[in-house]
Amino acid sequence: MNYDDSFTTFSVQTENAVAWVTFDYPPVNIQGLAMLADLNNLAQKLEADSTVKVVVFQSAHPEIFVAHADTSFLKDMSGKAVARDEVKLLDLQVVLERISKLPQATIAKIEGFARGGGHEFALACDMRFAARGKARFMQMEVGMGILPCGGGASRMARQVGLGRALEIVLGARDFDADQAEAYGTINRALDADEIGPFVEDLAKRIALWPSESINATKQAVYASIDLPIAEALREEAYWLYQATSQTPALKRFKWADEQGAEFDMDNQRVWPDMLVKIQDINE
Repeated sequence: MNYDDSFTTFSVQTENAVAWVTFDYPPVNIQGLAMLADLNNLAQKLEADSTVKVVVFQSAHPEIFVAHADTSFLKDMSGKAVARDEVKLLDLQVVLERISKLPQATIAKIEGFARGGGHEFALACDMRFAARGKARFMQMEVGMGILPCGGGASRMARQVGLGRALEIVLGARDFDADQAEAYGTINRALDADEIGPFVEDLAKRIALWPSESINATKQAVYASIDLPIAEALREEAYWLYQATSQTPALKRFKWADEQGAEFDMDNQRVWPDMLVKIQDINE
């Protein structure tokens, strides 16, 4: 898949099954129609590209990850109330939902401001890591007279719980990486000199696994949020068989059984390393 020269608001480089998406849309990486169009185009390409297993979103701007939604299209919203059965999803909602459903594992590497729609974009990714002393988060919509409508209300509550979601949204205050970690909106807060190596190492490790099992795992985990436990367990079983039908899983279990690997204490002590080595078993 060719990602060269396809986008105006970011660039994409692929290496070792990892796509590095770098936002670079001066002056402030505004989340306008151009960025939404680029993200939609990117999602279309990624949905058809099984060679990419992990997507890392980062920024070339020294102070901003992705800024808020562009006020130039927000000001043109309807000023009239709409009946519930006539409501259509907003472009931002559609695009971020598509990003959240990508078959690849998605990581937001946040080293600057991520406010409003920028924060909502990060919430649409599977994992989020933020740099201490650089990352700042905020949902400011309530002070403008609206509410977060790119997942800042719905994804936020799923991520951190009802009370904390309301504190973040209604408080409309900046918070840093350590507070984000405490809230649960990010996976980890990392020192500025640690975030790059950490994210790169994690992305490369995830990229070792079969693309089908990465997607199956995502589908089952996301289903667990929205479905009752009995239905979520059925989803787990469904995606298990989708994975075994498309990956070398059974060959690897057969090899482990024949080698008596599970009964070897040396193997039990080095599971993380053994898991990497077993990726060579494909036949």
